[in-house]
Amino acid sequence: MAFWREKLPLDPTLPATDQGSGSIDDYRGVLQPKNAKVTVRLAASDPCQSELKALLGENPEALATATPARTLQQEGKDEPIEVRLFSGRRVSGIVGRVPCGLEGVYDEAVRRLDDRGGPARIPVTIVETKHGLRVDLLIGQTR
Repeated sequence: MAFWREKLPLDPTLPATDQGSGSIDDYRGVLQPKNAKVTVRLAASDPCQSELKALLGENPEALATATPARTLQQEGKDEPIEVRLFSGRRVSGIVGRVPCGLEGVYDEAVRRLDDRGGPARIPVTIVETKHGLRVDLLIGQTR
């Protein structure tokens, strides 16, 4: 990563290995992803490991977010966005939250999908890291 790239603010309540990742530099204009490969890794996934393990058995093509964009009330309080997943059959429990500073990116992606008339679900992938299972939002596919 280049030294001039914008760093996300750290959440002091989370360990360094569970901060999530993403960069506002990956977007242009009205938070439009620059390319189809842009991803955001959710934060706060450590307590959700059992839920993520259960989702590993689901069809990976069907996994998508099931969390709507924030309401104006939630946005005014700057509440974190806790993410649940839809597996094609059911909605999971919370699997993480959008990293601090990227809430607008998530909201805009959900609104962009909703405006198209289809389901407002961001595709995801569950990845295994040396620190446990994590969820990557495939934001670039919402372009």
